[in-house]
Amino acid sequence: MKRLLLACTLLLFTGTAFAQEAGDDVIYTDSTTNSTVNTSGEVTTNVNSPPPSAIAPQFNGGVNSDLCTIGVAGAVQTQILGLSMGSTVRDMNCEKLKNAKTLYDMGMKVAAVSVMCQDKRVFDAMMDAGTPCPYEGLIGATAKAAWEADPERQPGAETKEVLDDDTKTLMGAGGVLSVLALLLLL
Repeated sequence: MKRLLLACTLLLFTGTAFAQEAGDDVIYTDSTTNSTVNTSGEVTTNVNSPPPSAIAPQFNGGVNSDLCTIGVAGAVQTQILGLSMGSTVRDMNCEKLKNAKTLYDMGMKVAAVSVMCQDKRVFDAMMDAGTPCPYEGLIGATAKAAWEADPERQPGAETKEVLDDDTKTLMGAGGVLSVLALLLLL
């Protein structure tokens, strides 16, 4: 039995000696890798419709502008149809004020007052103040008597020019609303 124990002990020590003699490094790895990677791909982009691009026209109604117009513009865009429109509208009151100022600056004060008296509000204010608007060159009490004798010439009836502008505005608004309704139904 002693011999068997001695043989096992010797075998144990010799196994340890062989492991240490293999090299100084305990873990040793030698690896070589050769790889080839081939990649191919295809990307396709389909654009079915262009981006919406209805742009409303811009009107320059600058502060220093001497024009008596107001710009009105609008735009609508759907995936199917785009619409943009614009127009200018005359400002009749602005024109009247500019004309009266120009006449007054030229020394024609009665003519300037006559231009302003074409507005019913100004006409009524002048009559209420006891300074009636001029009537065919007459001023004062004689002008007042002439205005009272001819009430059809007093301001208040709309002029054809103003009605034409209003009609154009209504027709334009009706057209825009009709197109909007059509676009909403699509």
